[in-house]
Amino acid sequence: MDFKITLKNVRKNFSRLLVFDSVNFELTIGSSLAIAGKNGSGKSTLVKIIAGLLSPSAGEVIYQIDGKKIDKLDWFKYIGFVAPYLQLYDEFTGYENLEILARIRGLKNYKNKIEEVLKRVNLYARRDDLVRGYSSGMKQRLKYACALLHEPIVLILDEPTSNLDAEGVEMVWKIAQEQKKKGILIVATNEAEELQMCEEVINLDELKLKSREQIVK
Repeated sequence: MDFKITLKNVRKNFSRLLVFDSVNFELTIGSSLAIAGKNGSGKSTLVKIIAGLLSPSAGEVIYQIDGKKIDKLDWFKYIGFVAPYLQLYDEFTGYENLEILARIRGLKNYKNKIEEVLKRVNLYARRDDLVRGYSSGMKQRLKYACALLHEPIVLILDEPTSNLDAEGVEMVWKIAQEQKKKGILIVATNEAEELQMCEEVINLDELKLKSREQIVK
């Protein structure tokens, strides 16, 4: 399968405030891109645009399979998204949150898959606890379970290790490495260490696409 994401001259402004302009890149299976920049440079805004949660002020984002353009309404089928600002259902259990999501996505025979991702993020023992009783780190783990449930081609991580302990950080690195082998990984971060998750880096303060080796040097 030939899967591709292309950004062409993407610009975003809020009223008169220009956030970024002329963002261009192309990602295919096996690609990994870190979006860097100072606080306020627009990292979260850009990943939301890539995920279809925001519209660009100019330019376009194109998803393609085997050369055929994918309708924006169908992008969600291919994307897993993790960010500290995403909301969970606090009044339901961890398992129920995943079950609701599985039904929304139309997944079949999802019970085994739910158990699998809960074990992967080390929440299986707490699956029947209400999410309102979860720590911030546990909630972040559950967001990873939600993102991985449908085995997305595109995994987008905004502040990937936010609220996680050392064990959780190790989990994220493992997930990132596995994603790069089978799909596309996009990471938004201003942490130098997290830039190492990806092979290419675009700095919104410079708007230049660089290899990871160039960044390290």
